[in-house]
Amino acid sequence: MANDQILPLLDFLQGELLLFASLSFLIGAIDDMLFDGLWIFHGLRRKLLVNSRYQSAAMESRGPAVSGGRMAIFVPAWKEAPVIGAMLNRCLRQWAANEYRIYVGCYPNDPETVAAVAAASVGSDKVRLVICKRDGPTTKADCLNHLWGALCRDETEEQVNFAAIILHDAEDIVHPEALQLFGHLIGKAALVQLPVIPRRARGSRWVAGHYCDEFAELHGKQMVLREALGTSIPSAGVGCAFARNALQKLSARTRGKPFDAESLTEDYELGLHLTGGEGRGIFARLRDRRGQWIATQEFFPEKLEDAIRQKSRWMVGITLSGWDRLGWQKSWRENWMRLRDRKASFAAIVLALAYIAIILTGLLLLAEMIGSYRLRPLPRFLKILLFLNGGFLLWRLIMKAYFVFALYGLREAILSVPRTVVANLINIMAVWRALSQYVKQLAGHPAHWEKTSHFYPDARNVKLLRPQYSTEDRS
Repeated sequence: MANDQILPLLDFLQGELLLFASLSFLIGAIDDMLFDGLWIFHGLRRKLLVNSRYQSAAMESRGPAVSGGRMAIFVPAWKEAPVIGAMLNRCLRQWAANEYRIYVGCYPNDPETVAAVAAASVGSDKVRLVICKRDGPTTKADCLNHLWGALCRDETEEQVNFAAIILHDAEDIVHPEALQLFGHLIGKAALVQLPVIPRRARGSRWVAGHYCDEFAELHGKQMVLREALGTSIPSAGVGCAFARNALQKLSARTRGKPFDAESLTEDYELGLHLTGGEGRGIFARLRDRRGQWIATQEFFPEKLEDAIRQKSRWMVGITLSGWDRLGWQKSWRENWMRLRDRKASFAAIVLALAYIAIILTGLLLLAEMIGSYRLRPLPRFLKILLFLNGGFLLWRLIMKAYFVFALYGLREAILSVPRTVVANLINIMAVWRALSQYVKQLAGHPAHWEKTSHFYPDARNVKLLRPQYSTEDRS
């Protein structure tokens, strides 16, 4: 095809892509603005009507725990030998005065992790090693179901009851007062979720750093407003406690397996199941006496391929399978939150088309500069759309930077702006992988645990970026 035919075709394609992407971005931006407006209203109302009358709650101001009973911590572990020992040792040191038991699920074909757990539990009855029946990897939910079975057997044999089941990963940095906080709140709710605060090595500014940006806004704004609106609270899979009786009721309906082994995001689904009806969910944002959040910290993937693998699993489980598995509810507020959860895959596809349009624009401008083509002027309607989306984009970057600044400081807030491009590219690559996985799932391929590499600060000599905590309550 001659140049005089190719360039007009590219010009037409660029215009159509710009129009489609601009309209899609505008719809998404209006949705985000409505959410942000409600969050600002909720924050002002709380500051004027609640904080002006009552002192902000802190951990030391609370009375004795209301739940009673011991806490069970479930830690599924597949190929976690480098980190599981350090994580368990930290828990045993800082929770010495608490009543709890850590159930660690391992696999018969992973002797390194089994040995690491056994070594960490020497001299302590707080750690219970559970070996799954099948070789790994199965799914995380399948491993959790084995831990649930072990807990039920222990309760029967020892004639004791646990008050809550807490989920953690092998790389989590748990807060010393987390168990105490769960004990205060679990009697009031089916699910209690603590904030998750990503940390990163200083050398992983971009890939691991984009998780810092996302979770700063997710657990600083979105989860706060979800609870205020009275909608279901999705579990993050770590730093969350499920009421023992709530899981028991679900287990009775699922043949003794409360965690769905066919789901890639069993934690997210479980949170919606337990808090979407009569059960209540609490997103607990409290500080300790030092002014730090009582939260779960962990290191997210540093490598691009690991981040793509993890994001694709989230997309399959939440944005694709979620439509099939969870459906919709009668409440408009609940459906709005689920729609926001599920729009990530579509947003990534739109972003990919927008970047193609930008590349085509650059090529056409280059052709115009060398005199081989003259660009068609953009329609007025498209110019208005681009102007509006530019304003909405600026607002979105400011909002993200605000939450990153509140948690990590000015440097990370500035970095969050260019990291937006990194996050977009990761999501674009993840969505194509997610679509491929979803098609295989529809064809009957079983779900399996996709491993991402982890590290723990006590197990690896590395310079770390620590969150910057403020004594001001920004919720």
